[in-house]
Amino acid sequence: MLKKITTAQLGLGMFVHEFCGSWIDHPFWRAKFLVATDAQLRKVRESGIPELWIDTAKGLDVDAGLSQAEARATAEQELERYATMPAPLLAPFGDADNAVDKAVELIHRSLPRIASMFSDARLGKALDLPGCESMVDDICQSVIAKPDALISVARLKRHDEYTYMHSVAVCALMIALGRNLGLNERLLKKVGLAGMLHDVGKALMPLEILNRPGKLSDLEFAVMRNHPLRGHELLVEGGGAGPVVLDVCLHHHEKVDGSGYPHRLAGDQISTVAKMGAICDVYDAITSDRPYKRGWSPAESLRQMVQWKGHFDQKVFQAFVRTVGIYPTGSLVRLQSRRLAVVTAQNTANLLAPRVKAFYDLASDVRVFPREIDLAESAAGDAIVCYESPSDWPFRDLDELCGLKKPAA
Repeated sequence: MLKKITTAQLGLGMFVHEFCGSWIDHPFWRAKFLVATDAQLRKVRESGIPELWIDTAKGLDVDAGLSQAEARATAEQELERYATMPAPLLAPFGDADNAVDKAVELIHRSLPRIASMFSDARLGKALDLPGCESMVDDICQSVIAKPDALISVARLKRHDEYTYMHSVAVCALMIALGRNLGLNERLLKKVGLAGMLHDVGKALMPLEILNRPGKLSDLEFAVMRNHPLRGHELLVEGGGAGPVVLDVCLHHHEKVDGSGYPHRLAGDQISTVAKMGAICDVYDAITSDRPYKRGWSPAESLRQMVQWKGHFDQKVFQAFVRTVGIYPTGSLVRLQSRRLAVVTAQNTANLLAPRVKAFYDLASDVRVFPREIDLAESAAGDAIVCYESPSDWPFRDLDELCGLKKPAA
């Protein structure tokens, strides 16, 4: 049985199944192991990871902890609480014509320019900040018109374009989150540029480490943790980036409990924009497939993140949930009508009632002709019971069902 415990409750003889936190933030990227030595136990306790999952079938048990069902129920309750909290008055997201096609085209235009920017940085050339600002302007317009489209399309990454698509995705997420936090358009563009450039320091990391498909050594991981500092140095040397961009680049791996890096800032020592960057960076990373780990679904990612106590600022995270939805676009959900459906669009007035496309009858155990349903309409007579993990089902066309498509190579 899997059980979630605190790091302090871990003991010798227990089997670590998974750590609670982004796998990009600790040196245990492919961690499933028996804690057999004091050195292993000390390394976990000193890692800054507050909680983890143990497998009691493969190692010793402990009286404390939560089962998977208990942890899932707690996460659901927390997210539903966010849904009932007061939200800023925003104009409803528009149903822009051909929004997905426009998002794909925008990404197709942006990727070569971002790749060129990273290449220039690696070669010691000055960054083209005006060119970056032009891309951010286009992304800002797209997000304000229809955030679901660009944010969802940017999640569909190929392994060979992860770094560049990550820049687009975090830019879009920062703009959408900033809108929910009430930032004006000038500030939205600043946080968007910060999202675009937050990982520019990775351009200065050794390629053999950056492109490693498996687990890094402790020394290699320490080198990778330098990328915020290196990126900040690069931007300061180039000039013109501005304080918001510099702050997010340097501090997007800080955590509110003080266990982050590079400066172990805590609480109000971390700016709001850096807190935004931390959330957007992690969300896009954990929803993306990597060579060493398959990404979680958008819904599962939120339910993981809400459990990482001490990692994110709760006010900013609440706004982020309202931004992407409790059941983000592309999520697989179970309906009261005993059907499975995929979420196709958010309802900003009611996060628990998005638009969905029902396509599978659980009673008959067969696929049916997809039917669009707006769960916010009383005539729909249906509601979401829970989200489903796509890995538990054989469906391979969920993205296509909700109208998404990958940008062409």
